[in-house]
Amino acid sequence: MPAWNSRSDEFDAVALEAFAEIDASWHDQISELDIAVDEIPRLLPRDPETVQWPDEVTADGAVPLARLIPAGIDVHGLPTRAQIILFRRPLESRAKKGTELLELVHEVLVQQVATHLGVDEDVIDRGPE
Repeated sequence: MPAWNSRSDEFDAVALEAFAEIDASWHDQISELDIAVDEIPRLLPRDPETVQWPDEVTADGAVPLARLIPAGIDVHGLPTRAQIILFRRPLESRAKKGTELLELVHEVLVQQVATHLGVDEDVIDRGPE
């Protein structure tokens, strides 16, 4: 065990904890959904003043916080799994460590899972019927 954790390690732990509650309620429906972390978003708006992100992107204004990539087919014709990508640095810059960051990451994951399942966000926290 390392004596210290990097910021990336700490964020990964927060992401797993934030996702655990959602997974506990929705495991059967999201078992084919992967969660990943990237340092920064690789997509930026052409015009930050008038950007309108699609439902698959959770953003704070012109800055993406997470993105849902739906399942599909790769260049070799093989199926790919749906994936939520959390953008670590934008999320960390909007919340302090600890509970505030955990709550923000949970909120973003709720939005992304709701988009993936095609349900309202409030349904995710209530659990499947």
